[in-house]
Amino acid sequence: MHPLVTQAHIDAFQRDGVVLIEGLFADHIETIRAGIEMNMEQPGPYAAENLKAGEDGRFFDDYCNWTRIPQFEEVIRKSPAAEVAADLMQSRRVQVFHDHVLVKEPGTSKPTPWHQDGPYYFVDGIQNVSFWSPMDVVTEASLRCVAGSHLWEKPVLPTRWLSEETFYPDEDAYMPVPDPDAEGMDIREWSLKPGDAVAFNYAVLHGARGNSTQNRRRAFSLRLLGDDARYIERPGKTSPPYPGHDMKPGQVLREDWFPIIYQR
Repeated sequence: MHPLVTQAHIDAFQRDGVVLIEGLFADHIETIRAGIEMNMEQPGPYAAENLKAGEDGRFFDDYCNWTRIPQFEEVIRKSPAAEVAADLMQSRRVQVFHDHVLVKEPGTSKPTPWHQDGPYYFVDGIQNVSFWSPMDVVTEASLRCVAGSHLWEKPVLPTRWLSEETFYPDEDAYMPVPDPDAEGMDIREWSLKPGDAVAFNYAVLHGARGNSTQNRRRAFSLRLLGDDARYIERPGKTSPPYPGHDMKPGQVLREDWFPIIYQR
């Protein structure tokens, strides 16, 4: 195992679907910060501003930029994230799926809605991990994850963050978005230092509080895949969409687009 990982981390990740890995990107903070600034100055085609008219602050997000932002590629290839992912997933190899930047400027009261990432993706399989890492001290605007939700029998209905519309037409295939606070669910939440990372399975229900502080909350997410990841068709356009990928159901994701970055 990588020195950052213990058997307790692996057991928690497999059981709860979420675990804290302290200092995962500690040696890459300035590199990631520079990449985030470049991303915000030069947004990609999927960039979004997630506030309605009249809402205070700024909530920017963008994804799938690592092939054009050299700082992100450097972190993906040189940080311990891939090896740590292999340990947590119990996988022999690790593929890149995509990167994701989420920035809540000071005074952004809007929370990130509760959701599971998996239903948005064209990926099937249980060997996957998302690392969510702040580049600022986070106490109030931290990520919140519902422990064990990756084992629920039915996925949560994906919705569009800004319009709150249903993402796919077949709502019967999904369960309604729950209210974990009202329903007394086991919510895991940590105060985090820059470079710490919350590792969670794509099927874990998660969200984040608004940022009512006077400090920025810049978060870098990295989504990785393990041995059992396969392409699956969804009942509509996925997010990210990756147009023209030409993959068929059941195939391993194409390695020229989703390279292997670690192999035991």
